[in-house]
Amino acid sequence: MKTLFLVRHAKSDWNNPEIKDIERPLNDRGYNNANAMSKQLNVHPDVMVTSPAIRAISTALIFARNLNHNPNTLLIRKELYESSVKDYLNVIHQLDNQYESAMIFAHNPTITNFSESLVKSIPQEMPTCCIVGIRFECSKWEDLKKTGELFLFDYPKRGEN
Repeated sequence: MKTLFLVRHAKSDWNNPEIKDIERPLNDRGYNNANAMSKQLNVHPDVMVTSPAIRAISTALIFARNLNHNPNTLLIRKELYESSVKDYLNVIHQLDNQYESAMIFAHNPTITNFSESLVKSIPQEMPTCCIVGIRFECSKWEDLKKTGELFLFDYPKRGEN
């Protein structure tokens, strides 16, 4: 069985229009949400993979620290930035099969579309810092298909309505 956690990066800072999109940092709310969401998780992913965007890397590093994951083993994949569902799937298929669980940090709309491609449905579009957990009945990442079981859908403002 393989377990995949998909995390949309936390809220980013739009205050400086001079900064390139890939270089945009998290804002204060983003840092706070990433800390809160990662501290409430009781998981220890075998591998963490992130987009090269600063906001995604920052979110991944916060999760790594709070989940006691060695930040030096964080994998950065350019295919998770400004890409397609097919690119995301290719990143997953290339993971080493020794890993039973993986946590991916990336961007909307692709991360929501990717989530929806792996399960029958998700409750809504993934808000910032949303975590989706999906289990797959397979032993190799390259065998991962659209047959996952959604077991987690959580985000910072859940339950505030």
